[in-house]
Amino acid sequence: MTSRNIAIALHVNRDDAVEAAAEFVAALSARGITCYLRPDAIEVIRPRLARAVDLRSYDPVDPGVIELVVVFGGDGTILRAAEWALPAQVPILGVNLGHVGFLAELEPSRVDELIERIVNRDYQVEERLCLQVTLRDRPGGEVRWSSYAINEVSLEKAARERMVEVLVEIDGKALQRWGTDGVLVSTPTGSTAYAFSAQGPVMWPDLDALLVVPLLAHALFARPLVLSPTSVVTITMLRGQATSGVLWCDGRRSTEVLTGGVVEVRRLARNLKIARLDSSPFVERLVRKFQLPVEGWRRVDAGKEIQAIKSEPEPEL
Repeated sequence: MTSRNIAIALHVNRDDAVEAAAEFVAALSARGITCYLRPDAIEVIRPRLARAVDLRSYDPVDPGVIELVVVFGGDGTILRAAEWALPAQVPILGVNLGHVGFLAELEPSRVDELIERIVNRDYQVEERLCLQVTLRDRPGGEVRWSSYAINEVSLEKAARERMVEVLVEIDGKALQRWGTDGVLVSTPTGSTAYAFSAQGPVMWPDLDALLVVPLLAHALFARPLVLSPTSVVTITMLRGQATSGVLWCDGRRSTEVLTGGVVEVRRLARNLKIARLDSSPFVERLVRKFQLPVEGWRRVDAGKEIQAIKSEPEPEL
């Protein structure tokens, strides 16, 4: 019988994450499934488990032996786990211990269900578009820094009191010059993260598209733009200004951008794999996460009212 291996990622400084992960690992171990964790996670979780539970480190490990990464924490913990899972092409499933948590799949109260679903391989895997980010010191110059992004790339001002002057190009054609606090390029997954706070549109995560959002730009035309997934966005830090910029990927990896620097953003060749337990529509997740009102002022359930209207017979002419 082929052995089964699950990787576990958790926020090691949160007691609720450590406790939930320990219970999860113990249950999987009892079912004959081996659990892999980072060394720092093994250190905090080991005292909560029986000696017989086999814990192994996936730092390093051959990605081919892991079938799934289960994450206990908020979206930040999921993004950290993705730094290993994305290049390894291993699906991620998040247990939400954060606040809104759009990357997470389920709440802690459903961990018992999660165990059974994993044992039975009863989950689906969907793919999410990611971004490839390249920084050059000048147009056509050598690559100085590169990374990927799952949520968004942001070029922001380094000094609070100064804006940055940038030129934004789409597919090699100039779009506009902005004096701005920064520019975001987001994926549909990231449209409910930083881009949402910057007044960008909410995009359904299964879309293939790029989103460009200027941050408080001083310009008549400074609206979010939805682009083709094949588009290339270029942001140039114009020369002649007294400030530099900071390039961030998912709010986790950053580098300085000097004047004359050129940031290129395009679709990454690989997608992020997200494991899902149910097929509830994204609109239901929006309603649940943001607690959107779906009841009228009469306290009538909107869904039942709409169904009742649809059931009414057509009026005779």
